[in-house]
Amino acid sequence: MGYATGVTLPYFLRKDGSSGPLALAHRGFSREGLENSMAAFKAAVELGTVHLETDVHTTSDDVLLVFHDSSLDRVTDSTGRISELTAAEVARARIGGVEPVPTFDELVMSLPDARLNLDVKDWNSVVALASAIERHGVHNRVLVTSFSDRRRRAVLRRLSRRVASSAGSSLTALFVLLGPVLPAGLARRLLTGVDVFQVPVRYGRLPVVTAGFIRRAHRVGRQVHVWTINDPAEMERLLDLGVDGIVSDRLDLLKEVLIRRGQWV
Repeated sequence: MGYATGVTLPYFLRKDGSSGPLALAHRGFSREGLENSMAAFKAAVELGTVHLETDVHTTSDDVLLVFHDSSLDRVTDSTGRISELTAAEVARARIGGVEPVPTFDELVMSLPDARLNLDVKDWNSVVALASAIERHGVHNRVLVTSFSDRRRRAVLRRLSRRVASSAGSSLTALFVLLGPVLPAGLARRLLTGVDVFQVPVRYGRLPVVTAGFIRRAHRVGRQVHVWTINDPAEMERLLDLGVDGIVSDRLDLLKEVLIRRGQWV
């Protein structure tokens, strides 16, 4: 299986500027559970990747944060919905009791070579994210995604330059179900502004990442990234199928697999 050749945006290049399977660190890399912390992001970069998967939420005073949940409760020593808290209030919280919640500005400026896979978690973050991308001029460094295609498109419409983007749930489901019968030309039109499918191996009992799905995505010039894969044998199987990227909590194990295959940069 070959890799998708139609995607030429800088985001999809690896550390040395080459194409090939991407290693995406899911919320950074932390065996201690310090997800979406600067410590986790820096650890991933130190392991050798430039691709960081993360999420954004926005405070009540319009500060864009890098954080997965809508509330602080699960992973910090504080509580409350981020959209109802000020940035100063969130700044007192500690992930795992030790690490502060990063702002988007902090992440972008602290790791200037990192490429950021940004999941827009709520409508409150649409304007904030678009403004931050414009302010920092990081169009070549980001991929915008969301389960909501409407939310994803709302961010893209506010940008002055093209950025990489991943299909939301609706477009992905359409391609999974109708891909086998969709003419390639029509599929390309439906996927305007979409560069990649970022998908689980299956939705419930429905297989998603199959040889046919990957072949059809590549035929219309779209990559396939799979989340969240932490088992080396499954990484090997997916790479053998020809996936273009793997999102993993275990970047250390993914690195070992790619080294064995001669695919680590």
